[in-house]
Amino acid sequence: MSNKNLQRILVALIGIVILAGGYFGMKYLQGMKQDTPQKEIPKRIKTVETQAVVNANIATELEVQGRLEAYNKIALFSEVGGTVEATGRPFKKGVYFKKGEVLLRMDDDEARLNLQAQKASLLNAIATLMPDLKIDYPESFPAWEEYLSGYSVDGALPALPTPVNQREKLFIAGRNLYSQYYSIKSLEERLSKYTLRAPISGVLTSTAIDEGAVVRAGQQLGELMATNYYELVATVPLSQLEYLKPGGKVELYSEDVNGSWTGSVKRISDQIDPGSQTVDVFIGVSGKGLREGMYLRGAADAKTIENVVEIDRDLLLNEQEVYVVENDTLLRLFPVTVEKFNRSTVIISGLPNNTQLLVSEVAGAFDGMRVNRKDSNTSQASTSASAQPVSK
Repeated sequence: MSNKNLQRILVALIGIVILAGGYFGMKYLQGMKQDTPQKEIPKRIKTVETQAVVNANIATELEVQGRLEAYNKIALFSEVGGTVEATGRPFKKGVYFKKGEVLLRMDDDEARLNLQAQKASLLNAIATLMPDLKIDYPESFPAWEEYLSGYSVDGALPALPTPVNQREKLFIAGRNLYSQYYSIKSLEERLSKYTLRAPISGVLTSTAIDEGAVVRAGQQLGELMATNYYELVATVPLSQLEYLKPGGKVELYSEDVNGSWTGSVKRISDQIDPGSQTVDVFIGVSGKGLREGMYLRGAADAKTIENVVEIDRDLLLNEQEVYVVENDTLLRLFPVTVEKFNRSTVIISGLPNNTQLLVSEVAGAFDGMRVNRKDSNTSQASTSASAQPVSK
């Protein structure tokens, strides 16, 4: 082996020795370094707020809504035929009439003349009867004479004199006076129908004829609606119908106009809508500013639920549980019974008095979680801020 090759081998061995020495030296130094002690991170216990439960009797309310309908709305029909005449007030939609005022009048000349002819016939029959009355019934003659002197074909027909005895009554009936009398009274009644008067105080909501039009018997003339009393038709779920009772007060308001009105439950329908499982409830209400078709909301007085507490709906879990704090340190799920749901609250039963109900939001809460109860138990969960307990 030449000297040159020997030198190369020696150089390579020396390099290997240096690398091996450096590696083992580094391991030795690492073994001598002590591990840095790690600090123990303490577990953070969340502070929560609670309220002591105080059960009470709560007078509940049921939210209702619906549109107003006029309680009294009458379709107007003509019982006779004729030409519509002017009355001084237009028979138009929106015009208000008091009870008894003339709505419209029809031409009654023909009917009036016919009535007068029948009255003249009766007058003639009575005049023909007078000589016989004077001879056969002298005690009745003065009454018939007075009746005849006050008789007028233009005025209302007065009642016939009362017979003194059965003989006189049969005598009068045999001369057909009673038949003529009642025929005339019928014509008088029919003549009155040519003038249509308002059966109630109200406003015309529709009209079907104008002045000068020819009306036939049985034709609808329009519709008159009373404006002093309305009914709100509200649909109530069948599951909440038990909370309502006839006569209960209802506070109503509109989202479109200012003001509020107090009504009462008048009727509860016996029929159930098969699709929505709701029942119509009719609430009577009156007052200034109300109009048919107006949309109203409100709260109806419902039944009193005993030994319950009203809480925020957000506190209820799975519609059957709430969180409570045991021994001021432990979060527990507690089963409850829902008595009634409201828009933002829920009425529940099953929580013992003085139970510490969790009322603050806790992220990641679970059954058995350790917590620290905030020492501010001055408020009590007996009812919501908007409801008051009813004592026994």
